[in-house]
Amino acid sequence: MPSRGTLVACLDVGSTDTKLAVVDTTDGTLVRTGTHPTTAGDVLDGVDALLRDAGPVGAVYCCSSAGGGLRLAVIGYEALVSADAAHRVALSAGARVVHVAAGMQDPAGVRAVRAAAPDVVLLVGGTDGGDGDTLLHNARRLAAARWRVPVVVAGNTDVRDTAVELLTARGVPAVGAGNVLPRIGVTEPGPARAAIRDVFLRHVIGGKHLSKGPRFGRLVRMATPDAVLTGVSLLADTTAGDLLVVDVGGATTDVYSALVPDGGTSGVAGTLWRARTVEGDLGVRWNVDGVHTAAGREHVTVGDGPLTGGGAGTAIAARRHARSGRDLRNVVTVVASGGVFRHAERRDAVAELGPVLHDHAGGWALPRDPHVTVDDRYVLAAAGLLADEHPAAAAALLRAHLHSG
Repeated sequence: MPSRGTLVACLDVGSTDTKLAVVDTTDGTLVRTGTHPTTAGDVLDGVDALLRDAGPVGAVYCCSSAGGGLRLAVIGYEALVSADAAHRVALSAGARVVHVAAGMQDPAGVRAVRAAAPDVVLLVGGTDGGDGDTLLHNARRLAAARWRVPVVVAGNTDVRDTAVELLTARGVPAVGAGNVLPRIGVTEPGPARAAIRDVFLRHVIGGKHLSKGPRFGRLVRMATPDAVLTGVSLLADTTAGDLLVVDVGGATTDVYSALVPDGGTSGVAGTLWRARTVEGDLGVRWNVDGVHTAAGREHVTVGDGPLTGGGAGTAIAARRHARSGRDLRNVVTVVASGGVFRHAERRDAVAELGPVLHDHAGGWALPRDPHVTVDDRYVLAAAGLLADEHPAAAAALLRAHLHSG
């Protein structure tokens, strides 16, 4: 029997359900799973109910997308270069991008950013040693507008610290990070992603008023999509080829892909070989009308029930993800995630992926002959939570439940 000290309770607090996976960190064994409706008023009520069922554990790790997750606005230098790179970095960081602006912002531009109601602003602009005027101008605009939403400054390092000082001098919570586009053709998402995660933990979780006290904020380590992308990246490290994951939720459908670098030209904004897109209009509970609307535009048939809605949403989300510039022809593993798949018979859930695997009308190159599986034990998010401190256990967990062989 595993000892209490080796057991970690991994919790994913979503807008609809809270999921539990208890993992033995000595070997990655999945000891127990469970679900509980996310409790209104205080999400800790559902969390504590699951922890009582779990029994004694040595530690509790938590991720969250409750309260709408992390809303992020991007302000960049030029739409096709730094703003585009920042947009993709933001998606990789577990954020839902609600506004993208480029160039020197005027008061109307700042009002448009404010109207999008972001939780965080990612301010970028200029390669290192390149343009610095735009980044400084936009920092001054936000400072003058009495901005109070946290700002992550991840642009030209020659002027980045000055931009941070302009913001903090006027009371704006701002931090600096490494440039997302240090030179043309190179995208470096890591430092900005880490800064966004830190801001999410320090400023956003408490602002969602999901719990009455500070304990929930102390438990949460990252946004759920950030945890899942970490799990996807870890799975990709042990997969001989490209990987595609579709996560269908009640409000959104997220698509993740991990591609093997091809050594070719990556464009002025670089290529994110591991990336995520968010479809905010596709969900099987809160946005089921959006699935039907999008299906009408895309000429995708939606049957009755949440499972068939999940299949349609999956197909549409995969189309959009591929159209964003992702070449999925060499995908060897497709993973379906989300409650609509987890709660179905595995054979039925896999069948729902048929539109993705045979979508010849979608205008994108299909995976040729992928292995198909379902994350029905909540292991992607759990592995992402474990990855930093228990990487071997996280990898073993993924191999046991999702590996294609």
